[in-house]
Amino acid sequence: MRTVRRLFYRDIVSSVGFVAAAFLSLFFFIDFVDDLDEVGRQGRAAWHVALAALYAVPAHLYDLMPIAVLIGSIYALARMAQASEYTILRTGGLGPGRALRLLAGLGIAFGVLNFVVGDLLAPAAEQAAVQLAARFDGGRHIGGAGAWLKERRPGSEGAHSVSINIGGISAQGQLQGVRVFEFDADGGLVTRIDARTANVGSDGHWTLHDAQVTRWPQPGSAGAHLVDERHASLTLQSTLDVAVVAAAVLPLSSMTTAELWRYSRHLEDQAQASQQVEIRFWKKALYPLSCLVMVALALPFAYLHARAGGLSLKVFGGIMLGIGFVLLNNLAGHLGMLRDWTPWVVAAAPSLLFLLLSLAAFAWLVRYR
Repeated sequence: MRTVRRLFYRDIVSSVGFVAAAFLSLFFFIDFVDDLDEVGRQGRAAWHVALAALYAVPAHLYDLMPIAVLIGSIYALARMAQASEYTILRTGGLGPGRALRLLAGLGIAFGVLNFVVGDLLAPAAEQAAVQLAARFDGGRHIGGAGAWLKERRPGSEGAHSVSINIGGISAQGQLQGVRVFEFDADGGLVTRIDARTANVGSDGHWTLHDAQVTRWPQPGSAGAHLVDERHASLTLQSTLDVAVVAAAVLPLSSMTTAELWRYSRHLEDQAQASQQVEIRFWKKALYPLSCLVMVALALPFAYLHARAGGLSLKVFGGIMLGIGFVLLNNLAGHLGMLRDWTPWVVAAAPSLLFLLLSLAAFAWLVRYR
């Protein structure tokens, strides 16, 4: 059994590694060529563009790992079937259950590798790419209306709500274009603060620089008037720490699974829309399991004889299956947001569907072929 395991693992791992290297080389070339027009702008050189493309490699590997596992496994198993090696192994006692267990261990190993890449390498590379772009562009501007954060603060007349808008982030990590709006329990605007830049401490202390503070009089207060102040530096105490702020201003792809979970809980506690982040969390948490599904989906190809189609045709079928999985995975996320479906169901549905498809095909081939 040890010899059979070594044979399976050696062929499949080498095939998956070759497919992954080919895909990553292609995507690196596409990213590099696509950004070549940035050379010469803001002091960018060709090696800066190559470095930015290199930073995107871990994210591509994370996304393409299930497809590479599927294509590599199909190629290895179909080649064994074409050379009658798998038929000899079946004659020697390699039953369907034992074959499934062998490949399940390999699929779990690929899943662990995918989790490490997606939770450690890809977020770090994404943050490095953002910092590299901000260094040449003078900061990172947040598109649209900027990033919005919300918190509730207890007050003498009821809970006050605070909304903070962030326009961008500098290359040094300073927040730019910060606006703070404080509302009373009835929804009336109490205070507005406009700051050019801001720093956030790990304990929730915000230091606003070049801040203009406007305070509105409370309803019913006699003789009160509008107060307008200017401060070179102003300190605010907030429950919004560095982790929450980073989650709001950086792309979701730069967040780990734990950070996505904490950010989704924060949004839910503040009565903000959290479904997009929850779907992203569940997809990131369950995505490594798709490697196990892809290995199971490749096993039926070992039961197809050479006359059932050439090796290239089987590999082409694997590519189509992989593309179908990616399309269904992305489509499920968008449909889940539109239909307000349960996030974990949306994330798990494509993998479960393909797993059932693979097991059904495997059972039919074992029974009738």
